[in-house]
Amino acid sequence: MRADLHSHSNASDGTCPPAEVMRRASAAGLDVIALTDHDTVAGHDEARRALPPGLTLLPGMELSCRLYGHSVHLLCYLFDPANSELAEETARIRDSRVDRARAMVERLRELGVPVTWEQVNAIAGGGVVGRPHIARAMAETGIIETPEQAFGPEWIGAGGRAHVQRYALDPARAIGLVRSAGGVSVLAHPRAARAWAVPDDEIASLAAAGLTGIEVRHPDHDEAQRASLQQLADELGLVASGGSDDHGELTGYRIGCETAPPGAYERLVSQATGASPVS
Repeated sequence: MRADLHSHSNASDGTCPPAEVMRRASAAGLDVIALTDHDTVAGHDEARRALPPGLTLLPGMELSCRLYGHSVHLLCYLFDPANSELAEETARIRDSRVDRARAMVERLRELGVPVTWEQVNAIAGGGVVGRPHIARAMAETGIIETPEQAFGPEWIGAGGRAHVQRYALDPARAIGLVRSAGGVSVLAHPRAARAWAVPDDEIASLAAAGLTGIEVRHPDHDEAQRASLQQLADELGLVASGGSDDHGELTGYRIGCETAPPGAYERLVSQATGASPVS
């Protein structure tokens, strides 16, 4: 069972339509692909319609949280998307993303970067607006060579000159919301290079709050980090998960480059009651 439990489409900040994500997942030889766009399930219907034979879709979402001022992400699976409280919170997060993006564009213009909101919105193409869309707009102006260069302190990285915070959930509350909607939650890339390294004691606190798993296998995690996270998952009784965190062109079309350890997919599905995988 090859299950990539972390991918994005242009419903948020990926570059491929959900249908293409499904095609690429099948071509990569996957048995299961999770579509986990940021704070939205807007891509799920298209993904279901385009699902190739032999591939299972795990409906999901990457939920934006904040802990001690740091961005923390939860991969949430098999929740009921009609759950009113969870839907209201994700709508609030999406609205805040738009407000933040507009404010960042204004700050960039004050810094002499000739980007416009219309340009950023066009790149988002109706999907949830995120910093990668702004970064792509900056690269189009020539002020930076690649979108990755936008995420340092000079521009829109955390603490950067044009960075603006947005609304996000406390992760313990988010875990509770997902559980109430029948879903399960996995802490995304807790040791990723560009993100805050979530301390082990905080992960233990989230486990006590109902966290289901930790993303152990991720392209940004080296072997030592994977080993320590696997040990922590075992100690806390959490599912050790994994995925490519593919964003299409932005990450080199890497879907399937990382998969969950054996048994992880089955353990996650067995603990969810809000929805079912789609085959």
